[in-house]
Amino acid sequence: MSDAAPPVDIAESAHSDQSLARTAASVDPAEQAFYRQLADTWWDRRGPFWPLHRLNTLRVRAITDSLCQRYGLDAAAPRPLASLRVLDIGCGGGILSAAMARLGADVHGIDVVERNIAVARHHALANDLDIRYEAVTAEALAEQDTRYDVVLCMEVVEHVADLPGFLAANCALLEDEGTLFVATINRTLRSWLFAIIGAEYVLGWLPRGTHQWRRFPTPAEIEALLERDGVRVSDRYGVAVNPFTRKFRLTGDLSVNYMLTASRPPVSGVARRR
Repeated sequence: MSDAAPPVDIAESAHSDQSLARTAASVDPAEQAFYRQLADTWWDRRGPFWPLHRLNTLRVRAITDSLCQRYGLDAAAPRPLASLRVLDIGCGGGILSAAMARLGADVHGIDVVERNIAVARHHALANDLDIRYEAVTAEALAEQDTRYDVVLCMEVVEHVADLPGFLAANCALLEDEGTLFVATINRTLRSWLFAIIGAEYVLGWLPRGTHQWRRFPTPAEIEALLERDGVRVSDRYGVAVNPFTRKFRLTGDLSVNYMLTASRPPVSGVARRR
C-alpha cells in the first residue's frame, strides 16, 4: 500500500482549477491555490493534515453509528454501509472517502482542486479501493439531477465564497429521506483563540492562513439555510482536542468545532430509493 502523491503538472492543475472556479460562485480561487500547494501532503500523517486524520477517525465512528441507527444497519458487520450511496464534497486527498469505502459505501468524492483529485485517485488505486473521484463543483453535480443517500460536507463550508448557494446544492444532491453531515468551525471568540491563534500561530498545527475567522458560520446560520431547502437538523456534536495529547473527543460544546446531522423528511407514499 502507498500514500505517496502522484506526479502532477501544477500549472496544468491550476488551469483546470480556474475553469472550475468560473462554474460556481461558491468557489474561491485563493482557497483553491492554497490547497493546491498542500496537495502532496494529504496522506502524510505527520504533515499539515495530521489533525484531519485524527479528527477523521472520531467522525467516521460517529457518522457510521448515526447511519446504522437511522437506516437499521448492522454496525457490527464488516461492511455496515454497503447499501448506501455516499457523496463526499470537498474530498481533498480522500481521507474520509477512503474510510467510507472501507465500510462498504459506494463513494463518489468531488473537489474543486484538480491536484487533490489526482492524489485521491492515486491513493485509491494503490490501496485497491473502488472510489469514483471527480473534479467538479457541487453546483454542477446538482444540475445533473444525481442524488445520494448520504452527503458529507466536512470542513468545507468555511472555505466557500457563496454559502447559501453552496448549501442549496448540497441539499439538492440529497436523496428523499437522505442524511447530510456538515462539519465546520463556529464563529466565536473561543474559535478565534483556539482554531486560528492557537492552532495556526502558537502551536503551528495548521499552516498560517488555513482559516479566515469571518467565514466561520454559526450553527444557527447553517441550520437556517438548510431549513430553507427542506432539510432539518436532528443532531449536533461538538469536538474538543487535548493540546498535550492531541486526542480528539466528542462533546456538547459547539463553540469551536462542530458537526450537524440533518435529513430530508420522508415523502409520504414514496419508497426510499436504493
